[in-house]
Amino acid sequence: MSGLYLSRGLFPHDFLRPTVQFLLETQEASGEIPWFEGGHSDPWDHVEAAMGLSIGGEYDAAVRAYRWLAQTQLEDGSWWAGYRGHEVDNGERRETNFVAYFATGVWHHFLISEDRDFLAEMWPTVERAIGFVLILQTGHGDIHWAISADGSAREDALVTGCSSIYKSLECAHNIAVTLGHDRPQWLDARMRLGDALRNKPERFDRTWESKSRYSMDWFYPVLTGVVQGREARDRLAARWDSFVEDKLGCRCVSDEPWVTVAESCELVMALLAAGDHARAVELYSWLHQWRLEDGAYWTGYQFALDITWPDEKPTWTAGAIMLAADALTEYSPASRLFRDVELLDTEAVDAAIARHQRS
Repeated sequence: MSGLYLSRGLFPHDFLRPTVQFLLETQEASGEIPWFEGGHSDPWDHVEAAMGLSIGGEYDAAVRAYRWLAQTQLEDGSWWAGYRGHEVDNGERRETNFVAYFATGVWHHFLISEDRDFLAEMWPTVERAIGFVLILQTGHGDIHWAISADGSAREDALVTGCSSIYKSLECAHNIAVTLGHDRPQWLDARMRLGDALRNKPERFDRTWESKSRYSMDWFYPVLTGVVQGREARDRLAARWDSFVEDKLGCRCVSDEPWVTVAESCELVMALLAAGDHARAVELYSWLHQWRLEDGAYWTGYQFALDITWPDEKPTWTAGAIMLAADALTEYSPASRLFRDVELLDTEAVDAAIARHQRS
């Protein structure tokens, strides 16, 4: 199927219900959400899928997903790169953007559910995760992308990874403010990270070939609020023809004939953040030709060979489909999470709580 055009107030409940059901059926009893049945999980993609459950109204399943991560968190606040159940599947490294993304998911679920007990329950895990990440921030503001199994830092930074952390620090700040915790150092770290992303390109890709061929390096600074307004629109326009294949979607890398559904969904939200609603609607309408009967989506399409590739239907792709639909239709209270930057003010939150208590 293709040609699903979405606009504000027109969330396609019936169409996306099988996608939510696919996520539910793939989730393990423990709460873990593997990439696909029988596959491994990683902290970042697990959270992406959990956000899809929250949008779909499956609050209990989403909470179980976050509790599984809380239970598997290491003492230093991190997670390994891959798991199968409670067993480590990839113990080579712990990636900072994977760890920070927990805060984004927790805040997303709270915005939808308004469950303060959940937020309070997750607070210790959020605090430890952000603490781990910020230990790896350099004096230049960038954040090392990972640490190795022996605990040594892998001293380089990724534009995509650091951009994701930038959004996670916004969410972590909002969690802290909502719960009445004072963490000004998180905002300071976010400010320094943003400065590095905007003004210190030499701090990224220092020890490997540039990642600029990856579409996420192109649009993630827009998606996460690092770059906004006219600069965001100019950034997306500058490389649109390098990454977007008409009627198909967004390439993963500029030099390969392969469009991927998840990157396309994230680009939809980046376009919305930049104020380009028309192209966001059009791009999302192309993606449902990669949908299966069970509501899952193929990872992507190799258009030179005319094949879906790889032969996988990941849960994180389903989560991205849900996030983009929510952003386009403004369906849930979390629909603007990746469209806007919102840093809560302590006094405003206190006033809102007082109003709620009086009502």
